[in-house]
Amino acid sequence: MSDSPIFVTGIERSGTSVVAGMLKLCGVWAGSISKMQENRTLSALVDSLYRSIGADVTGQYPLPDLENLTIPYTWKTQVAQILAKQQYSAGPWMYKSARLVQLWPVWHYAFPDARWLIIRRRTGDVLYSCEKTMWMRAFKDSVILKQLGFSSEKEGWLWWIHQHEQRFVEMMEAGLNCRVIWPDRMATGDFRQMMETVAWLQLPWSVDAMQYAAEKLWRKEKQ
Repeated sequence: MSDSPIFVTGIERSGTSVVAGMLKLCGVWAGSISKMQENRTLSALVDSLYRSIGADVTGQYPLPDLENLTIPYTWKTQVAQILAKQQYSAGPWMYKSARLVQLWPVWHYAFPDARWLIIRRRTGDVLYSCEKTMWMRAFKDSVILKQLGFSSEKEGWLWWIHQHEQRFVEMMEAGLNCRVIWPDRMATGDFRQMMETVAWLQLPWSVDAMQYAAEKLWRKEKQ
């Protein structure tokens, strides 16, 4: 198993699935994935950790408390076993999940040489998408809003977005090998940032990846 995986993460509703889909077309192994490009069995492993620490498995609220987090020392072994069962043998592999940033110390401990892609989107666009997405429900709950001292769903989502942004800063300050991508640039035909990232990962660029992104981002613009 390669000790320098590619971790694709970002705030939910930012375009992580589009980027992961492009990387797959550029030759990155992803294993048994969902429609959202997320490895199902790895995500189930993350679910179990979230439950054990009292965090919300959807990654909404409550978030993992990184100041009081015990890092599982067997995490790398558990990941390796999952990949082996999915018949991964060698070469670049990735895991895409918005929850990677929420538990970044666990993944960094297990894979200190990982390459991290942080997917970004304008705060207002993320906020709008969270409010309009049916399964993003945490801050529609008046009990949760009261716990946090907020009076509106908008305040809750802005707080949630800021929590992720704080973690981005922590990751960079800790020296993780990070690169930031803004997928919305590709919606206007500007693929330079993604092409540079693919080259940074030492992968071959695929025209199919460009076509895939154009289609996905066009649909996203229509939603």
